Amino acid sequence: METVIGNPLIKALIILFLLSATTAAGDAPFIISHKKASLTRLKSGAERVSVSIDIYNQGFSTAYDVSLVDDSWPKDLFDIISGNTSNSWERLDAGGILSHSFEIDAKRQGMFHGAPAVITYRVPTKVSLQEAYSTPILPLDILAERPTENKLDWLQRLLAKYGSQLSVVSIVLLFIYLVATPSKASAAKASKKKS
Repeated sequence: METVIGNPLIKALIILFLLSATTAAGDAPFIISHKKASLTRLKSGAERVSVSIDIYNQGFSTAYDVSLVDDSWPKDLFDIISGNTSNSWERLDAGGILSHSFEIDAKRQGMFHGAPAVITYRVPTKVSLQEAYSTPILPLDILAERPTENKLDWLQRLLAKYGSQLSVVSIVLLFIYLVATPSKASAAKASKKKS
């Protein structure tokens, strides 16, 4: 056994086989998707959810018939304002990015946990459709009671963050002022000398 593996020709064949296997596996599309959601409070008291989904092809070949479906927004809890929760594209080239966004309004108050979006795509070398999932969103606290921000709290946070820099700048400016302005005694002596 040792003589078979010790043979340089066999070693070269094993290395060639391993390299070709890794190259063949790396030749397919590799889909990564990121889903983001942000809340915006409207003046009417409603809350709008803006959802964006970015799809990246980090593989070395093109993905065809790419479709995105995000069914994690129940119709009894949300109304679609703009866009669709699904979309499809003809292809996604290697290193390419696709983006999709839509806006929905919330109907009820509460905590919402959204599921990942589902991306399906076709690879020319395989018969069946391939599937990928986006990242899930963080829980959304929809129509939550948010305390109004007091202006004094804003000032306290600002001073806590920048108070040390403010004091250093104040001391430097005071020093420059004291050095640059003449004292009253020297000003009185200068006026006596003129007369």
